[in-house]
Amino acid sequence: MILVVPDIHGQKAQLDRVLALADAHFGDGAKIVFLGDLVDRGPDSRGVIETLITGIGAGRDWIVLRGYHVQLFLDYIAGGVLTTPGGLSWLNERMGGRETLASYGVDEIVGRDRAEIVSHIPAEHMTFLDQLPYTYVTDELLFVHAGVRPGLPLEDQDPFEMTWIRGEFLNDTRDHGRLVIHGHTPVDAPEHWGNRVNLDAGAGYGYDLVIAVVRGRDVALLSDAGEMPLLPQLST
Repeated sequence: MILVVPDIHGQKAQLDRVLALADAHFGDGAKIVFLGDLVDRGPDSRGVIETLITGIGAGRDWIVLRGYHVQLFLDYIAGGVLTTPGGLSWLNERMGGRETLASYGVDEIVGRDRAEIVSHIPAEHMTFLDQLPYTYVTDELLFVHAGVRPGLPLEDQDPFEMTWIRGEFLNDTRDHGRLVIHGHTPVDAPEHWGNRVNLDAGAGYGYDLVIAVVRGRDVALLSDAGEMPLLPQLST
């Protein structure tokens, strides 16, 4: 059994809620995979990262994957502002980078030296984020932030695409060998398409963060009331 938490986007209160839910149902020894996008948009990206670092340091069986917004954060710290394929910088209000910096005590960036801004970010946080893997793989499952290029072996996948891909992956109905569990593309509610499961239900936009339970290729959503199966739906 593996628990899965999709895109958190700085929503520490939501993260605390689903972690408490996981502990209540399965204890503190459960394996949890976090699908990336820990930061941006929400009010406490720093707190999210600290929670994950502290839990892993305490021996929790947690696996945290790299997401696109984490990569944007890292690239900013490394020396510049990366733009998305759509041309938006990390500091654009739609991306949420300013909220992440604010969580580190940087409320204003105009006219400030970038090195001084970066000095607010603990080195431990940067080291943690920089070491995050792109995937977690089992015999039956592939966990990844955004998805994969259909038909391409895992070892040949482009790391950037695994944090960003959408249409080519989302619209492909072929079996990927393993059931792909991903986030990245917000939907109204988690979706199971037979070959992939999208768990990003929009926590980055103020909706509730979800947590899923995966046993083999069976997926359920966890709530206070227990587990509700997430069944495959027909492609359209």
